[in-house]
Amino acid sequence: MADETSVKVSSAARDRLAVLAAEGNTTIRQLVEDLAEGRPTQAEYAERAAQARAELASVLGSVPSEEAEAKARGLLERLAAGQGSAAA
Repeated sequence: MADETSVKVSSAARDRLAVLAAEGNTTIRQLVEDLAEGRPTQAEYAERAAQARAELASVLGSVPSEEAEAKARGLLERLAAGQGSAAA
């Protein structure tokens, strides 16, 4: 096996992870590994944003203004929170 380590969590968190693992027909280990691999870091988000800006610049000839980016970010946050409205 690859390098391994332990992660200490509360008993309540461990018990919840066990239930989630059982419901998903997987293991606690796999749940934690999936989380670590599947959730981008802040640096990865920043890299994706830079790539998106570069793509927009190549297609449109310019990048969105900071105001447009802020509006889009706000809309995405509202949608993620279930409060989305097409009219932002």
